[in-house]
Amino acid sequence: MKRLAGFSILALLLSTSLADCSKKSGEEYDELYDTTAIAGAVKYIDTFPGSKSLNHPGGLNVTEDFDRIKAAIATGTGDIFTGWNKLTANAHAQLGYAPSPVVKLIRGGSSREEPESDNYSKAFNDAAAAYQLALRWKISGDVAYAERAILVLNAWASTCKQLSGDPNVFLAAGFYGYQFALAGELMRDYSGWKAEDFAAYQNWMLTVFYPLNHSFLTTHNGACIDHYWANWDLGNIASVMAIGILTDKRSLYNEAVNYFQRGGGNGNIRKAIYYVHKEQGLAQLQESGRDQGHATLVMAMLGTICEMAWHQGDDFYGFNDNMVLKASEYNAKYNIAHEDVPWKEYAYKDCDTTIMHTQISEEERGDVRPIYTMIYSHYAKRKGMKATYTENAMNKSFPEGGGGDYSPNSGGYDQLGFGTLLYTRP
Repeated sequence: MKRLAGFSILALLLSTSLADCSKKSGEEYDELYDTTAIAGAVKYIDTFPGSKSLNHPGGLNVTEDFDRIKAAIATGTGDIFTGWNKLTANAHAQLGYAPSPVVKLIRGGSSREEPESDNYSKAFNDAAAAYQLALRWKISGDVAYAERAILVLNAWASTCKQLSGDPNVFLAAGFYGYQFALAGELMRDYSGWKAEDFAAYQNWMLTVFYPLNHSFLTTHNGACIDHYWANWDLGNIASVMAIGILTDKRSLYNEAVNYFQRGGGNGNIRKAIYYVHKEQGLAQLQESGRDQGHATLVMAMLGTICEMAWHQGDDFYGFNDNMVLKASEYNAKYNIAHEDVPWKEYAYKDCDTTIMHTQISEEERGDVRPIYTMIYSHYAKRKGMKATYTENAMNKSFPEGGGGDYSPNSGGYDQLGFGTLLYTRP
């Protein structure tokens, strides 16, 4: 892993995408307050110059993962084999899947900003299908699945020209942006994807999705910095990171890395994870007082960003004394084990209004998403750490599926899933 550079608890507010984001002396610092109750300096992750290439494949899944998965499936038994059966049974992972691209992708339609109605379900279904089909090719070697995945990706790149809607369009840009980018990254080494088509796909991600991601992170749709909940920032951070990897643009990857640890919005890791209860080894999320569906979504996106960064040599899992693990333990203890957790009052500052969250929300308690195996596997298997409640949540959600296995609404597709298959380690 790259070295960590120690800085004071204050951080630089990144407002633009930098071509060369390596550390320089003389940086100015903002007044971002560290609410996590961790004493001492925060060690920020360095970034490389824009000329340094990124690792490929380097999204959520890399070559060593597929080597491990193939060997496990060959035995015909075990958790990974069960996870494989979960994937192959999904309707999105079939050769007969037909994409439904649209010229204008709308989330937040029938509104002042966009009179036409929503059609974003087409995007989250097709992104899930492209990813699942790509997985079937990477694991089985059957090029028929590669061809079907490419058909889906090319159809969107050649058809979709814009994203539209009310402020919810930024959710579409973030969540479908990172998913389409990761599906493309899986397929980048398929020899049957014509070079010109892959280039067109990269350009599509750069011109249709990235501008909205960047705009949101730098302007927050003209709202005050704390107006939007953490998941809005996190989706757009994940998209910028994934598109940077797909297009091999270090400047975009650096933009995501720097915002995640220095940004002023609630997607900053030290704001998304609002408070660390040190004695209990648990960490409260910014959205824990809102509802558990969104709090669990925040955990899904934290894991996604950390796993992508890990494959690029950046350890956000370990950032600020493994605060992501503490957040996972908190979320799993409350939602899956149904046990009490400590609470720190949170002031949600919605521009001119402050709303006090005086207790954790019980709304949507027990929300289950296929997110825990990824997080558990890193801490318990890669690092040999204890993750009691995360393990419990992983076991209770076994085997983890993906889009199409859960809610038919967007919440069932916000994370790509299939953790049992992809992240189970001995």
